Amino acid sequence: MSDSEKLTKTERSWILYDVANSAFVLIVTTTLMPIFHKDYVAAGSGAQSTADWGFVVSLASLILAVLAPVLGTIADYRGMKKKFFLGALFTGVAFTLLFPLIRQGQILFGLMLYLVARVAYAGANIFYDSFLTDVTTNKRMDRISTLGFGWGYIGSCLPFIVSIGLIVGYQTIKGSSEISPLMMKISFVIVALWWFVFSLPMIKNVRQEYAIEPEPRMIRKSFVRLWTTLKEISRYKTTFSFLIAYFFYIDGVSTIISMATAYGIDLGFGATTLIAVILFIQIVAWPFALIFGALAKRFSARKMLFAGIIVYSVVTMVGFLLPSIQSTALKTGAFWFMAFLVATSQGGIQALSRSFFGKTLPKEKSAEFFGFYNIFGKFAAIVGPLLMALFTKFTGDSRYGVLSILILFVVGAILLARVPEPESD
Repeated sequence: MSDSEKLTKTERSWILYDVANSAFVLIVTTTLMPIFHKDYVAAGSGAQSTADWGFVVSLASLILAVLAPVLGTIADYRGMKKKFFLGALFTGVAFTLLFPLIRQGQILFGLMLYLVARVAYAGANIFYDSFLTDVTTNKRMDRISTLGFGWGYIGSCLPFIVSIGLIVGYQTIKGSSEISPLMMKISFVIVALWWFVFSLPMIKNVRQEYAIEPEPRMIRKSFVRLWTTLKEISRYKTTFSFLIAYFFYIDGVSTIISMATAYGIDLGFGATTLIAVILFIQIVAWPFALIFGALAKRFSARKMLFAGIIVYSVVTMVGFLLPSIQSTALKTGAFWFMAFLVATSQGGIQALSRSFFGKTLPKEKSAEFFGFYNIFGKFAAIVGPLLMALFTKFTGDSRYGVLSILILFVVGAILLARVPEPESD
């Protein structure tokens, strides 16, 4: 690796934050918090606990969708982006540390703590993503973004393995198959500490390089700038054309990610298998995210985004065929094959989408534009599940609900074909 290709201290510090926050997603959001809520906090509530959980997840997305562009616009003033990032980071870490205080039956208290932590996590991510334009150049952006996702995947495995080890070890000692609430609470503390410690390089070394100079009545003028941007979308044709394409194909990706565990349960796979699959995806996604970055340098980010869309289209087709497979061994093999395909492209398509978008926007408005990016990503999660529900209802077969996701990838690919490759420095 030549000197010009070596990572700078700023780039390394930025990448490490992906290692820091990935533990929250994998351990809290994806694995333990839903179990903690349903099996401990709201034990015995049945379907109501599922409804409450879904409401809080939706409310978090709505709050973020409303706040993201506004806070992003204010954060573009010099010195504000780091303050907003730190505020969201410390709030997320603090509220995660409070999770062990939740007792059985304290449903509202538990949901409120999780709501604040989830909004804070996502808010910090907006400012973190927008720092990508500050820490590197357009030419290096694909590589740095994929390194972030790649190391985030592998880095989050360590606290995940420790947490699962604590839970399984406790089960073995007690001779019980139930997951211990105490071990889950200890896992939440591990996540908070991991999140904070690996954020320290970002806190120390990353600075806002591109900014709008402060002016009187910044909050009021931020709303004016936001409205002006919305009215002058045609000035940023490449940026917003990409956002529309991104809305469709990332909806397909998000739907597959969010429905995978539930789909696996419907197919008859147990919790142990599903946890093993999640860990497998995290490990395999690490090198493939880096491979996507290297291939983007050779072939272009847009071509690699198309490659990711094609892989996810194949995943959709395999998912459509899975229920019709009679052999248990063959079905299990096909499910693991799906997991492998997801792992090959999940990090790459997300990382290159982030860097592709970052190269199209005015750098002094990065936080404002990444606020829009976040909105498109969050609201994209609505269309896929709705398509699945409608196709399942009208065909009477859930397989066609899965197949309907293919529409999102086709539309996303067609729209992406109309977006020009952004220029490198």
